[in-house]
Amino acid sequence: MTATIHQNIPDSRGMSLFEADPDLWRLMQVYLDEETCARVRPELERMGALAGGRLEELALTADKNPPELRIRARNGAHDERIVKHPAYEELERYAFGEFGLAAMSHRGGVFGAEEKLPPLVKYALVYLFVQAEFGLCCPLSMTDSLTRTLVKFGDPELVATYFDQLTSQDMDELFQGSMFMTEQAAGSDVGAIDTTARFEDGEWRLYGDKWFCSNPDAALGMVLGRPEGGGAGTKGLSLFLLPRHLPDGRRNAYRILRLKDKMGTKSMASGEIVLEGATAYLVGEPGQGFKQMTDMINMSRLANGVRSAGLMRRSVTEALFISRNRTAFGKRLVDLPVMQRQLLKMITTAEQGRSMVFHTANVLRRADAGDAGMAKVLRILTPLVKFRTCRDARKVAGDAMEVRGGSGYIEEWSDARVLRDAHLGSIWEGTSNIVALDVARAVRREDALSALHAHVTDTLEQAKETIGEQTAIADSFARAADFLDGVAHSRDREIETRAAASSVYNATSAAFLAWEDAQLRLVGNETTGDRLAIAQNVLRHKLSARDPFAQDVDEADLAARLLSEDNETLEAAQ
Repeated sequence: MTATIHQNIPDSRGMSLFEADPDLWRLMQVYLDEETCARVRPELERMGALAGGRLEELALTADKNPPELRIRARNGAHDERIVKHPAYEELERYAFGEFGLAAMSHRGGVFGAEEKLPPLVKYALVYLFVQAEFGLCCPLSMTDSLTRTLVKFGDPELVATYFDQLTSQDMDELFQGSMFMTEQAAGSDVGAIDTTARFEDGEWRLYGDKWFCSNPDAALGMVLGRPEGGGAGTKGLSLFLLPRHLPDGRRNAYRILRLKDKMGTKSMASGEIVLEGATAYLVGEPGQGFKQMTDMINMSRLANGVRSAGLMRRSVTEALFISRNRTAFGKRLVDLPVMQRQLLKMITTAEQGRSMVFHTANVLRRADAGDAGMAKVLRILTPLVKFRTCRDARKVAGDAMEVRGGSGYIEEWSDARVLRDAHLGSIWEGTSNIVALDVARAVRREDALSALHAHVTDTLEQAKETIGEQTAIADSFARAADFLDGVAHSRDREIETRAAASSVYNATSAAFLAWEDAQLRLVGNETTGDRLAIAQNVLRHKLSARDPFAQDVDEADLAARLLSEDNETLEAAQ
């Protein structure tokens, strides 16, 4: 009797997600100087290896063992606390401790650097980390952005009180951060917040309910509240820093009512809290709370975009691995034309997202250095990234599940978890409608589109000498900008806001992809032309009118080119 040999499902367990993605390092050399590249290369390699192995195992375990809220000790004493699984705590140790992801943008010392590191270093490491674990990235970005907002607007004495703990890599000393804004009645209408702030006995006390609070047991939270007599709408709101414990060690006067049973990010606690006269510290000027909180929200939105781009890259990496290592109908999946088209679509969208978030991180660096023009560019790029990259991640993650087939629907693999988590980006820190409207607001109130237009023009001009005049990209951006400008300035056209924002996102990403291609050519990179080809694919499929019945003669050649295997790279990845 002859035994039947079954083909095992390809398993990428243990793959280095850094080695499997050679474009990541190539782009680091485009955006970072040589000294910084030399410093962070070992950390990127280490994170990539961990993300494909140890971190992935921890994330799968933490996802199956969500945190629990405990109210009392066994003897009946009040003992409110959130119990986290050891796997999640180990993920915290890697992110906050070993890699200092919440500290490196605020102080020197991380990886031996004398000064704080550029934003892209943090985002590149998060881009790898999130490919294993998404949930923890929320407390990570909130701690990071809370520190930024506190330093930017807080009283120096208040900053000095908490800065060292917020930026500590010692897990026993670390203070994590959170942001308590959402209320049940207000939802996305921040101006309807009714949490009340009263000045009593020489200090501010907060009263009210917060409906969706991630990381609710964090040591510090940023809270929007309305001082009594402060007026209606967003202009009546002030920003407060809410400590979990008071200076004398007593628990502050707010309770966690319950934890949410969420679709995704199950590893991380999200809950509801009630403020019962909780002591809080005013941050910045009274009545300026919404403007100040916007800085924290925008950093969280950019972080959301980075995470979504990372999830898309994880999805592409898995899809490429499976399609190269599984056969059907006598051929490898990657050699089947219909699979090639599916992979090409995934790669195009994922690389758009990566270019947008990496380029935005560089714009952030320049804006923080005092470039007023880049501050305006950042103002529109951030909601564009939050809107489109986060939405695209849902589609790419779903396609990757399909490439794996039925096993992708099984929770033993990460496909289902990645897909569940991918839906979060387009909800938190503003739903797609809210963020698209914010894009239009940036155009209408702050002339941010003019700044972006100038930046895109300059970007293409820089690339011209290397890759030639990119007239099609420039024309597409000009048309998209005109579309968005018209929509933003006409109430009658609000229904077109999402389409207009998408068109500007696509055209901008094409320009950034082309610019990156030019920069890679300048250093003699062997993959020159790939990113320009992706940019042209964006124009062809996302910004051009096409006959749905016409043959796409360029697609097969482009798929063959982008899906070709570098044997050395593939061997290292496996």
